[in-house]
Amino acid sequence: MKAAEIHNIHKSYDEVKALGGISMQVEKGEIFGLIGPDGAGKTSLIRILTTLLYPDQGQASIFGMDTIRDFKGIRKIAGYMPGRFSLYQDLSVEENLNFYASIFGTTVSENYHLIKDIYQQIEPFKKRLAGRLSGGMKQKLALSCALIHKPDILFLDEPTTGVDAVSRKEFWEILKNLEEVGITIIVSTPYMDEAELCDRVALMQEGQLLDVDTPANIIGKYDHELYAVESRELHQLIKDLRSFDKTVSAFPFGDTVHLATQEKLRRKELQKFLEEKGHEGIAVQSIEPGIEDCFMNLMRKQNDE
Repeated sequence: MKAAEIHNIHKSYDEVKALGGISMQVEKGEIFGLIGPDGAGKTSLIRILTTLLYPDQGQASIFGMDTIRDFKGIRKIAGYMPGRFSLYQDLSVEENLNFYASIFGTTVSENYHLIKDIYQQIEPFKKRLAGRLSGGMKQKLALSCALIHKPDILFLDEPTTGVDAVSRKEFWEILKNLEEVGITIIVSTPYMDEAELCDRVALMQEGQLLDVDTPANIIGKYDHELYAVESRELHQLIKDLRSFDKTVSAFPFGDTVHLATQEKLRRKELQKFLEEKGHEGIAVQSIEPGIEDCFMNLMRKQNDE
């Protein structure tokens, strides 16, 4: 049985189409990433899967239970960590955790082994009000509350947005540990580097699926030559590279521009082109694509259709 099955899901808010015919499956025991920018439809899909939102069209199930007919059964086996911190800010860390355990008819001590590695990091502050915690500590408390009833599947909506790099790294280490005990995890994120930490991902843009596969397979499908190009005038470099006759796409990546071409370039040819445009400090390096390069390429192809 699949952990989640999604068939032709549509969802609109007035004139805004959030999801436009999404279909995919999530395997039991995997970390599955919903990857895309704001407005991609990630939160709407998670809310439908957690039985908090009805789709306009289509059907979804969690471990064979329909998200509309069997919502009570799904809520018993699912953990949910929304994107916005939603615990009781005027209750302490300890009080929040005990409250969520009691809702599901369990106790903190019964499932403490499941949250031990997470909760121990915030346990010294268990008397502190949740509203006074740092972003990283709020994140760990919210995850502890989502896990305290020992769910079979865990939904995390942009859990690392707004937290520091160290907390992001720690959080993904926690997710890997949870995967090892058999919990299926569906996590959404706008951070492309986090895609490579998932077993499989769905790349989403404006309510559409660009691709669903393992990160390695998505990268392996990239069908262009790719170069990192530098000069002292980054903004002008982007504009000039987009006018180069062999360019498929040119997107800024930090202090460089990632240039995609259909065929291998002679670097001298590109250097001469840029020098004639007045560029200085030119550097051109052949590189391997990452998930973000693949996402931009798939998005460009979708826009061209």
